Amino acid sequence: MSGAIRWGVLGTAAIAPRAFLPALREAGGGTAAVVAGRDLSRAEEFAARNGVEQAVRGYEAVIEDPSIDAVYIPLPNALHAQWTIAALEAGKAVLCEKPLSLTAEEAGKVIEVARRSARPLWEAFVFPFHPQTARLRGLLAEGAIGELREIWSSFHFTMQGTEDIRLEAALGGGALYDVGCYPVRLAHLLFGGDAVDGHAVVVKGDAGVDIETSGVLEFESGRLMMSCGFALPFTTWTRLVGTGGEIRLTNPFHPEPHDGIEVWREGRLVARHEPGEGTAFSWGIRHIHEVLRGEAEPRHTAADDSLGTARALDLLR
Repeated sequence: MSGAIRWGVLGTAAIAPRAFLPALREAGGGTAAVVAGRDLSRAEEFAARNGVEQAVRGYEAVIEDPSIDAVYIPLPNALHAQWTIAALEAGKAVLCEKPLSLTAEEAGKVIEVARRSARPLWEAFVFPFHPQTARLRGLLAEGAIGELREIWSSFHFTMQGTEDIRLEAALGGGALYDVGCYPVRLAHLLFGGDAVDGHAVVVKGDAGVDIETSGVLEFESGRLMMSCGFALPFTTWTRLVGTGGEIRLTNPFHPEPHDGIEVWREGRLVARHEPGEGTAFSWGIRHIHEVLRGEAEPRHTAADDSLGTARALDLLR
């Protein structure tokens, strides 16, 4: 594939202008060619406001467009599987917002389609592509804290108001699906295998979805202790505890320039590492562009990683 990668966006969700579109511009090599909405006037307004070339009514119009190379899917969680399968079967590369699906069974069906598709599927956990994650994995491989035994990870923010699709049970809402999935994906990546057991406690809101969840996942080589929710100030702190020390991260998922990695041994800070430049989203999109241009082999695809995460979320649910 030569020239700019042409992206189509399904829906006008807020995460597209907040994260995906700025990262697409930062990554370079691609263009936001079209956005689709059920309401054409809303899609046209979105396109004009966010520099998207064209707006169309209906998601099928993007999927069936032969000029579109890749599709970004930020639809409500309950619609991810349906439209990811449709896009893959139309020959598009797909970046689907997390979670890929609402159950491991459903994820398995999506991944089955992805494995026989012409182009790859990624679930939008983009932090594995960020230089901070490479540095973190390097520290663990070097034995900076001995053998990793525990991960403590928290992802909270304060949701404003009550009119939000993330509070709707029918659309796959809830804190575990929205932000709790990040610590789960991190643990799956760092422990290098699937969770074998888990349990959780939950606080449910008036709409019937979890607004706070805390849980434990057991892996063969250690455990994740996690919490997530919609009612506390923003935090993504994470601690990796090993047999010889610990690593502390202020934000392993979407690090900013002020974030970083600290290595502690015997209660003392012994090293600090900067996160590196660029957003996690831009690093992920840059990789997708390289793959589609034939310059790199795909890494961290849904076919490789997403089923283990989905099974772990099932354990917690």
